[in-house]
Amino acid sequence: MTVEQKLEALFKLQTILSKIDEIKTLRGELPLEVGDLADEIEGLTTRIGKLNDETDTMKGDIAVMRGKIDEATALVQRYEEQLNDVKNNREYDMLTKEIEYQKLEIELQEKRIRECEKGISERAETLQESRQMLDERRADLDIKKAELEEIIAETRAEEEKLREKANNLEMTIEPRLLTSFKRIRRRNSSNGLGIVYVQRDACGGCFNKIPPQRQLDIRMRKKIIVCEYCGRIMIDPELAGIKIEKSTDKPKRKRPSRAKKAEE
Repeated sequence: MTVEQKLEALFKLQTILSKIDEIKTLRGELPLEVGDLADEIEGLTTRIGKLNDETDTMKGDIAVMRGKIDEATALVQRYEEQLNDVKNNREYDMLTKEIEYQKLEIELQEKRIRECEKGISERAETLQESRQMLDERRADLDIKKAELEEIIAETRAEEEKLREKANNLEMTIEPRLLTSFKRIRRRNSSNGLGIVYVQRDACGGCFNKIPPQRQLDIRMRKKIIVCEYCGRIMIDPELAGIKIEKSTDKPKRKRPSRAKKAEE
């Protein structure tokens, strides 16, 4: 392929890719919104699972604490019965201390049970809020997905045709040149333009002035020229199919001055 043919192929490819970008623009922020909602739902699901696990753990702890209370209560009852059969003060003091210790153990376990029950109650409220929020987010996700699928369905056929054309055209372009073109589109261009035509002696991408000699080189189509400011490939308008209208106005004749008329 000549340089002119390469430039023409690149411009055609860009035209197709720009149409695909327009189709993506029609979808707007919907793909991002769908992704964000899916992430939020996943986070809420994880949070609910964690709250359920914590609640189950606390319920298990309460069961263990109630068992300790039952053991301590039984020991208190036994020690109190043994008080009736003590033979000396030493035994009496020892049993009394054991009773006090077991009663303190009962109070401690009861306090811990109250704390766990409070934690379970708080988590129950949080669980209810999280489940309600999860239901709302799932409903929102269903709506957004339906909207997105509707838009995709409307544009799928056109997008597939354009992608097929783009793929076929890419196969005719030199790999190195194609890679450079895609890199320019991706990195140096906010609007996806990797190749632009000269407009009023300036780059069509960044609108910086182009020196006359460089403009001549662009019109000659003998080599690929990139803008030294924005890095986009530049072509002349005619290659892009843009017709430049030449001015047809005739230059106006100057009217003779009054002084010249007086001399005549």
